[in-house]
Amino acid sequence: MSAHSTGVLFCLVAATLWGTTGTVASLAPEVPAIAIGAAAMGVGGLLQALIALGAMRRARAALLANPLLLALGAVAVAIYPLAFYSSMRMAGVTIGTVISIGSAPLISALIENRLDGQRLTARWAVGAAIGLLGMGLLSMAEGGHHDLAPNVPLGVGLGLVAGGTYAAYSWCARRIMQSGVRSRAAMGAIFGLGGLLLMPVLALSGGAFLGSAGNFAVGAYMALVPMFLGYVAFGLGLAAISTSLATTITLFEPVVAAILAVVIVGERLPAHGWVGVGLIVACLFWTTAPLPRLRRAGMRRPA
Repeated sequence: MSAHSTGVLFCLVAATLWGTTGTVASLAPEVPAIAIGAAAMGVGGLLQALIALGAMRRARAALLANPLLLALGAVAVAIYPLAFYSSMRMAGVTIGTVISIGSAPLISALIENRLDGQRLTARWAVGAAIGLLGMGLLSMAEGGHHDLAPNVPLGVGLGLVAGGTYAAYSWCARRIMQSGVRSRAAMGAIFGLGGLLLMPVLALSGGAFLGSAGNFAVGAYMALVPMFLGYVAFGLGLAAISTSLATTITLFEPVVAAILAVVIVGERLPAHGWVGVGLIVACLFWTTAPLPRLRRAGMRRPA
């Protein structure tokens, strides 16, 4: 398997694990959204730093040579979960996930275009259009559940903040990797610093996790599985593919979230919602599958 294919696979694994977060978070409605975000990314980030201590020590000089990227990445890591889980609480699981994840590829491509000079290809534009159409249909499929969402416009706004910070820390991590730092060290440093920033938030808002065994289990799952294991996989993916491609692949996350909402939570997804799921899958294939190469000889016209 090529490095590109391996990177795509790792990002798909990460997206699948992240897709479980909305459903699991809904099992603890009395826990504040910012507490869930702080526990998930804060504890998960510190665990990433813990397993990367050796790699970070070896790469200390290279990491310290990128202080601005480290600081920006850490702040983005701290803001992202607070905005993401608040978005789901305000606008509903599907809309919060769709807006947060769906806006990230567009913002990532814009960052790479403006800061790295990377050209926006026609293939990416078509794939993004397919994905956006799919996300739009998924968002409309949530319409029957807006009575459970207290503030949809605010939730959409928070989702855009989440998408922007997600794109920002992904770009910072990849830039640090491109300077010669290994994936584990770069992700461990950024997520460890971000996790430290989230600890005061968790201390102030996380008391409800101790209210019941179920709440504690939700917090433990969020930190260990999607945030710790998911971001380890995402870091390995970022080491092999571009930020815009990696964030486009994570469009699979709202697909997983929608399916789990139907199977576990009991929500009903209408026909156009399933069309949206299909379009997002099509977007994944379009943006990640290698294009077939036509042989020149086969294209020659007969004399």
